[in-house]
Amino acid sequence: MAATCDFQLPLVAGDLLRGGGVGRYVVQDVLSGRELPPAVAAFRAAFRAQGALAVLQHFDTMYRTWPKVLTSSCLSPVASRHSNELPAILGDSGLSHADLSAHLSALKMNCYVLTGLLEAFEKQTSKNGLVEVDPGGKNKKNRAKGSESSWEEEREPLLRLLNQLLQLDLRRLWGGVVEEDFVNLVTGVCYRILENPTIGHQKYRATRDAVTHLLATALTHYDHLFSATLKITQMLQHSEHVAPVFVRAVTVWATEYGLKSIVGELLREIGQKNPQDLSRDTSGVKGYATFITELAEQNPALVLSNMSVLLRHLDGESYVMRNAILAAMTEVLLQVLNGDQLEEVARGTRDHFLSMLQAHICDINGFVRSRVLQLFTRIVQGKALPLTQFQSVVSLAVGRLQDRSVVVVKNAIQLLAAFLSNNPFSCKLSCADLADPLKKEVQKLQEMRDRCRETAAPAITPEEEWEAMLPEVRAAVEQLLPLQEEEDEVLEVEETAEGASEQITGLLKKLNYKSAVHLTQKALCHFQGKEPFISSEEENEEATILGILKRLYIGNCSTLNHEDSPCDNSSLAIEEVAPKEQPQEQAQTELVKQEMLVQYLQDAYNFSVKITEALSLVSKLMYENSVSVVQEAIEFFVTVSRFGVPQALLGVRRMLPLIWSKEPAVKEAVLNAYRQLYLSPNGNSERARAQNLVHSLSLIVVDASLGTIQCLEEMISEFVQKDEIKPAVIQLLWERFTEKLQCSPLERRAAVMLLGLMARGKPEIVGSNLDVLVTVGLSEKACEDYCLAQEVCNTISKLASNPKPALERNKGPFRLPQDHMLFGYLTEAVSKGFVQPSGDWIPFMEAAITLIYQLAEGADEISARILQVCSQKVLDKLQEADGQKAEASPSRVSGASSLPTFLLLHLVSLVGQVALQQVAYLEVSVSAELRRRRILKEEQKTKKFDSSTSQSKTPTSTGNETTMEEELGLVGASADDTEAELIHSICETELLDGKWGSQVCLDPALRAAAALTLGKLCMISSEFCDSHLRLLFTMMEKSSLPDVRSNLIIAAGDLAIRFPNLVEPWTPHLYARLRDPCKSVRQTAGVVMTHLILKDMVKVKGQVSEMATLLIDPEETIAGVAQNFFSELSNKGNAIYNLLPDMISRLSDPECGVDEESFRTIMKYVKSGMRVNEIWQSLLPRNERQYRDLSHCLTLLPISERGLHKLQDNFDCFADKLQDPAVYSCFQAVLVRFRRVPSKPENKVRMVGSICNNPGLYSDPALRAAAALTLGKLCMIR
Repeated sequence: MAATCDFQLPLVAGDLLRGGGVGRYVVQDVLSGRELPPAVAAFRAAFRAQGALAVLQHFDTMYRTWPKVLTSSCLSPVASRHSNELPAILGDSGLSHADLSAHLSALKMNCYVLTGLLEAFEKQTSKNGLVEVDPGGKNKKNRAKGSESSWEEEREPLLRLLNQLLQLDLRRLWGGVVEEDFVNLVTGVCYRILENPTIGHQKYRATRDAVTHLLATALTHYDHLFSATLKITQMLQHSEHVAPVFVRAVTVWATEYGLKSIVGELLREIGQKNPQDLSRDTSGVKGYATFITELAEQNPALVLSNMSVLLRHLDGESYVMRNAILAAMTEVLLQVLNGDQLEEVARGTRDHFLSMLQAHICDINGFVRSRVLQLFTRIVQGKALPLTQFQSVVSLAVGRLQDRSVVVVKNAIQLLAAFLSNNPFSCKLSCADLADPLKKEVQKLQEMRDRCRETAAPAITPEEEWEAMLPEVRAAVEQLLPLQEEEDEVLEVEETAEGASEQITGLLKKLNYKSAVHLTQKALCHFQGKEPFISSEEENEEATILGILKRLYIGNCSTLNHEDSPCDNSSLAIEEVAPKEQPQEQAQTELVKQEMLVQYLQDAYNFSVKITEALSLVSKLMYENSVSVVQEAIEFFVTVSRFGVPQALLGVRRMLPLIWSKEPAVKEAVLNAYRQLYLSPNGNSERARAQNLVHSLSLIVVDASLGTIQCLEEMISEFVQKDEIKPAVIQLLWERFTEKLQCSPLERRAAVMLLGLMARGKPEIVGSNLDVLVTVGLSEKACEDYCLAQEVCNTISKLASNPKPALERNKGPFRLPQDHMLFGYLTEAVSKGFVQPSGDWIPFMEAAITLIYQLAEGADEISARILQVCSQKVLDKLQEADGQKAEASPSRVSGASSLPTFLLLHLVSLVGQVALQQVAYLEVSVSAELRRRRILKEEQKTKKFDSSTSQSKTPTSTGNETTMEEELGLVGASADDTEAELIHSICETELLDGKWGSQVCLDPALRAAAALTLGKLCMISSEFCDSHLRLLFTMMEKSSLPDVRSNLIIAAGDLAIRFPNLVEPWTPHLYARLRDPCKSVRQTAGVVMTHLILKDMVKVKGQVSEMATLLIDPEETIAGVAQNFFSELSNKGNAIYNLLPDMISRLSDPECGVDEESFRTIMKYVKSGMRVNEIWQSLLPRNERQYRDLSHCLTLLPISERGLHKLQDNFDCFADKLQDPAVYSCFQAVLVRFRRVPSKPENKVRMVGSICNNPGLYSDPALRAAAALTLGKLCMIR
């Protein structure tokens, strides 16, 4: 077809087949499959002859064949040649209009075919991507990859070719503005390429760069800005993956091409989006958010200049957009508005951004709060937070430690750790260390201010004084004119004018203005014409008097000042000005420096106070359910410890029990924390590092509790087993213990304790040095330090608790013979200290007796000898005392009162400890040894039987073997019962003889020891226990000594485990101790009852409400015990659910329960076990108080449609109580929460309607109005 027709770019390819008007090009030739190859060959021949204009005659061929036959290898040379020829054509001014039209049509045709080829291959690439995911044939996948890689090699040159075309000045072909459809044709294929989800991959970087430069050419030369803005925002909304691609593209356009305006246009277009629409389009808003965030990272300055158009989205409902804008602010703060050299406007912008970030720390959405805390962490780490805002941000971070969201709490801890690591104050942040310097510097500052105020007091001139006095003087003149006669007699004028002048001046200085005016009037009459009382005819009387008063006052003050000057020489006065000014300037400079120092110390102190406040909150978070929060809390305390905060040691110790955590991540976090704090000491040599390590560990163990010691033992054993504690450390500990290295008694004791802790991991640490421990720690000097001897016993006991793993069954447990020197030293130390009044003897004795029963062969014989020796000493003391008293007073009767109290105390404690250890020895050690020996004999019998049956070789041996095994099993079971019965019989009949009496004693320590011994003796025999339980519980209830009550509670807990049937009737007395007035007794009772209930050793009914009352105990430790109890109880199925009716009933009882506020606090903690039907079906409220309490429980329940039905079903239970405002407000709160429940609106409205139709409500207009409002809110639900 002739190419004289105008080629119009079609909207769709089919438009070229339909006529579009006169002079418009239409595809007419339809070629068959056989005709295609010759047509293509003809096109190629024409191209070689005519160049790019050959497309005018062969476009029909190209239209029909691409992309089936024609490929980029065929079309690229055409477009390339046309691109090379166009500069000469466009520069030829003599070219005719027809030639220009022909070249324009050829350009359109070539670009149309080329862009069509690009789009066709892009579609094919997308399909290949789907094929690659499809688990079809392997060859299909390989073909897809091969075609994709070949197309990738061809696509980028074609895009560069299009860019080369657009870079030409094509406006002459159109005679002015380039056709918009042509620009859209070329740019459209760019956007189509970017829609590919894989375009962001690294292997497509060349394609992305080509597309970026092609679009940049369109933006620069063809006014594509508006269209590009709309297209980019549209693609961001529908394709999240394009956000990073467009960020890189926009960065290139702004930096390399100077197209900074497109940043403003894009951000303005995003800013104009309706916030409500964005809140509904959750998928589309992610693209905008990613684009804003990453653009701010790449071009923060450009984002800053256009930030105002985005701020409206901070008040929108889309938290994703809020996060993006706040992140953009952070990037601006870090990269642009950072530093001390900012201008005033920049500082204002920075402070405004920081204030908005601080406001969103308390955002309604947890994700925003969390994100802002992360952003502030980056700001603090980047040193971009001004010192003036440190305190406010730290305070907000501390407040977020109590946030409901786990992620927020975690990031708040990270922010506080960042504040610590980047604080500008000091490496030591102890409040005590900062308070004294601050106080001294504040006092110094006040003294400097006082001195400056004295030296720099402004000198007021007489003229200034007169100007200050003038209004009052004028008022006096106006008031007293004319002269009043009655006052003339009072004031008398001096005889001379000079005297009158002095008299008037004195009145002025005394501020007696009325009298001064009167005297001036009289002086004018009396001394008329004399100085200074000269009047002018032109002035009125008021002006004359004021003038005279002014001259008198100023002249008199000037004369006085002149007389007071030290030197009349004016030149000397001028020379003294400079020396006076210099000290004043220097003092002012020093004052400014001192003010800055005080402000610095004050900021440091305030920061330290806030960190200290955060420590108590973070320490509570270490026992949260979230593993990540616990890990952050542990890491926070590691950071705080490095800054010398004293309270950090409490947190470091508090994390110790987490070594028993079931979460491996938590346990490893604790181990890593202690590695960082203690196993990485400073020092130039191994010896120095060992000394620092030993010193640090000694500080922990010296005053540690038993629980802390157990946790440290578990941890240190881990370190020892992994060889993380070097031999130099162990060697240093032995040197301290043996006093080869000078140290204090506390350090020596700590060394023994640490050796015992390490022996848990490697028993040979103690086993190889047992003689050293005995001879040094239990020698004659043991009586000088029973605490050290006690720790030596505990350390040696590790040999019993850590037997060798290679120990075989046919070998007995590790025990030492009776004649071992260890037991001789122990017997000597216990016996010798028995008669010495030492408060540390009883703990040592208990450790020694325990060690004897753990390691000695025939431990009962050794203990019997000790008891015999000590009892004999008591008898000897008693006889000695009685003999002395008989000589002094023969009529006086001797008795136990003749003995020192401490002897009885020691004897009672020794008897109790031996009794308890004897029971444990029989039931654990003896029982295990009997069973081991029996099993060994049975195995020997079995071996003999097997050997005899193998020799007989009878075919029926299988049945006999089975029978023998069954008989042995039965024999083993009966033997276990026989052994248990034997030990039980020994405990019941042989250990106690029943000859026990009681006597009143007044010493508190003796009474406490006697009570504890009574409990230990009750552990031996059920008969003895039964006969003494009444005495035990009576003492527990009525004893005035807290120690006695605590000891008996512990004893009763042990008895409940050993003899549960005997103790069960006395269980209410145990619960009663939970309300004991003494906090230590309450804590002991809480711990004991926690163990008994969780181990199912006592029956739990409504009495568990006594445990619930501990949740509101004023003592934090006691409340913590109760919280731990209910936390563990909630893990036992429906335990709380089953106990809830009785618990609520008792707690809401006005007579024996708690007040309403306390009830709400308790229910808030145990709400996990509540159900709607449980509250209204299983409970029968008896008074208004219980109705209010139950309605409050409803507000704590999770709301669901099922709960709504339960309320409907039980409406009759509470309908008549809705007249109570407190009850109704609770139901109103519950019903309003139904708005967020995915349920049918008619169900919600029906429930509220039933309440509104209650006749009782109409008696109260306020309730009726509230019900109508609630109904209206729910009716708005769609």
